[in-house]
Amino acid sequence: MTKIICLVTLGLFVFMFTSSSVVFGMSCGSDKGGSEATCDHAAGSQMTECDQHAAAVPNAVVDAGNKVCPVLGESIDETTKAIYEYEGKIYNFCCAGCIEPFKKEPQKYIDKVNQELEANQSTK
Repeated sequence: MTKIICLVTLGLFVFMFTSSSVVFGMSCGSDKGGSEATCDHAAGSQMTECDQHAAAVPNAVVDAGNKVCPVLGESIDETTKAIYEYEGKIYNFCCAGCIEPFKKEPQKYIDKVNQELEANQSTK
């Protein structure tokens, strides 16, 4: 029984002291967009630890938000759609077969997605 108590105590100790927020007295995280890290530093702490943490955190993947398949031009059914991540954005397709043409000419289809999104913005 004492071995279990010792192991649990040791585990909690290691967890508490490997967390940067406990050791450095700061909280690092990402803003709502996920692209930049923000820090709340305790008085007297230096920015360098958080800057290093922010550099190590990859940027969050963002949904492009297209509702029309850029390859076939069909409306995307949310229950059967296919998705593909390219350069940090998730693009939506009407079916998995449309992903291969996108991979061959991504900029062509990204331009179509951007046109769709711009048209939707102008109608609002």
